Amino acid sequence: MSAGRTPSQTVGPFFAIGLPWPEGPYVVAEGTPGAIWLRGTVYDGAGKPVPDALLETWQVGPDGRFADPRNPGDELAGFRGFGRASAEPAGEFAIFTVKPGTLAAEDGAYQAPHIDVTVFARGLLKHAFTRVYFGDEEAANAADPVLSGLEADRRATLIASPTDDGYRFDVRLQGEGETVFFRV
Repeated sequence: MSAGRTPSQTVGPFFAIGLPWPEGPYVVAEGTPGAIWLRGTVYDGAGKPVPDALLETWQVGPDGRFADPRNPGDELAGFRGFGRASAEPAGEFAIFTVKPGTLAAEDGAYQAPHIDVTVFARGLLKHAFTRVYFGDEEAANAADPVLSGLEADRRATLIASPTDDGYRFDVRLQGEGETVFFRV
């Protein structure tokens, strides 16, 4: 007798256990001029925090260029462009970084300052990709080719709100106010 194939199973919660990186939340060193905190909460479809989610970020520096390990010193000192944060028991995450500059697109246009985010969480068979744009970049956001291609209510799910020490960006995996995710 053969059991045959079985459907995929829900994965996790292994991310916070298997991928910890104590320095991960620090894209730049503490004391870096212009450094900000990007904080938020990851919510599931029922609106409950996801305590074991993991987020990875990738971004350009304030000069609009990605960090190049082959050319250290060519960008902001200590900037690596990549971050990783595990959500705490209340589903909260924090990344210490700098606000990115504009990024030149292939067609010569510019993309608004943004941070690319990969979300790993239980219940996701594949990680999800999204972006964080900044609420105080109205003109750049209006001209951004990705944002302008979305309906206004969906666009709002990608905009981080300014706070006293940076920005707030919540990730909603499903349901009302679901964050826009991209096929990459």
